Amino acid sequence: MTAMPVGHQRSKGSIRLAVGPKGIIRLREAHSAKVRMPFGVPEAILINTGGGLAGGDRFAFDITAEESAALTITSQAAERVYRSLGPAAEVDVTLTARAGATLMWLPQETILFDGAALARRLTAEISGSARFLAVESVILGREAMGETVREARLADRWRIRQDGKLVFADDIAFGGVPPATAATLGASRAFATVVLVAPGAEGLLDPVRAAIGERGAASAWSGKLVARLTARDGFDLRKSLIPALTVLAGGGDLPKTWSF
Repeated sequence: MTAMPVGHQRSKGSIRLAVGPKGIIRLREAHSAKVRMPFGVPEAILINTGGGLAGGDRFAFDITAEESAALTITSQAAERVYRSLGPAAEVDVTLTARAGATLMWLPQETILFDGAALARRLTAEISGSARFLAVESVILGREAMGETVREARLADRWRIRQDGKLVFADDIAFGGVPPATAATLGASRAFATVVLVAPGAEGLLDPVRAAIGERGAASAWSGKLVARLTARDGFDLRKSLIPALTVLAGGGDLPKTWSF
């Protein structure tokens, strides 16, 4: 008797959202991806009802802040990426900020468990008069739970264009044992990339460096500010990441989900 091939269940989801100065213009949710917007707050909270990502899962987010609109996107909780049986989980993020808009992509951390595989792509198209802030942070296992990541795969690709011109391109990738040399993570198991593209971004360099302290570094040029942070674990990372994001977000409070 011939054995039947095993078909593994995959999760997928997508969000299409556009907001204007007066609120939602367009919203479409599909499958395991949901979004909730608190009343009276220009904020969108992304929810993965599948409870995490595994190999072969596919999610896509297409979010636009129309002219003069303001929107902050965050997540309900840290995203968990579980062991893969082969293929990577795929996440595609497309962000657009029209003239005079403020768009902030501030999801909580992504936790990679042992054997996880994630391919993530962030593409942003922004106006020269828009303000765009984005962060992605990764934790290699939870130290408090005694978790060790012996092997994982990550491909994290960023492309940001301003008025059609490529102004920021970045790729972080590793496979197998997470990099732990003196030139990479060393003893750290949490890291983050932060990018601000906005008029006058250079003026925030000194306060951001003060907020980061010895956990990373920041540079600013031509209307951009880029920061890298590393830390022993997610809790330690937040000690610098939250103050730095608060500075870059204009001194206001971060989404409440960050305080849970």
